[in-house]
Amino acid sequence: MKLIKKGAEGDIYLSCWGKNEALFKTRLAKTYRNSILDFRIRKRRTIIESEIMSYVKSLGINSPLIYFVDIKNCIIIMQYIPGELVKDLSDTQIINTCKSLGAIAGNLHKNGIMHGDLTTSNFILYDNKIFVIDFGLSSRTNKPIDHAIDLRLFKEILNSAHTSIMKNAWNNFLLGYKLTVGDKYHNIIMNLVLEIESRGRYNNNLNMQK
Repeated sequence: MKLIKKGAEGDIYLSCWGKNEALFKTRLAKTYRNSILDFRIRKRRTIIESEIMSYVKSLGINSPLIYFVDIKNCIIIMQYIPGELVKDLSDTQIINTCKSLGAIAGNLHKNGIMHGDLTTSNFILYDNKIFVIDFGLSSRTNKPIDHAIDLRLFKEILNSAHTSIMKNAWNNFLLGYKLTVGDKYHNIIMNLVLEIESRGRYNNNLNMQK
């Protein structure tokens, strides 16, 4: 197996499952936690992630197929998607793709799913389709504030990683989102996004005054 990504939430290895290339996502034990509690947390997150990945496919959202879930070792074995990360596309492609990303985010939120790590690194363009990956921080929630946190994170990523196209990409993302969730819910979420941003500015001002 080849390690292709090492993260705080889990390590991902590229290998094979039968005749197919596959990703093995494993949640390693955290030695700073009580071992029994640690296993419960890793087991729960593994189950939630695999269940949500399967559920979103029923919504018509492209995501990796799950081949096997090893609860005992907290490993998810899933389809390898060999496409290109949206973050690595050309500026024009990112701008154009953002409308579809917004529609996907809206579809998730309409159906009570918060992705938890909504960034251009977690969408893959493959065979002219957009795939959503990495549901490790996802959760089932209908709380507007949770959905607003998703959008706020995506906006931050555009602002930091795609600065030159941020405005056009964000506007396209919101267009796709609004068309999916409707005007009323879009306005609720955007008001919450503005509220989150104002809190951040307030906290920064307080820190500067210290």
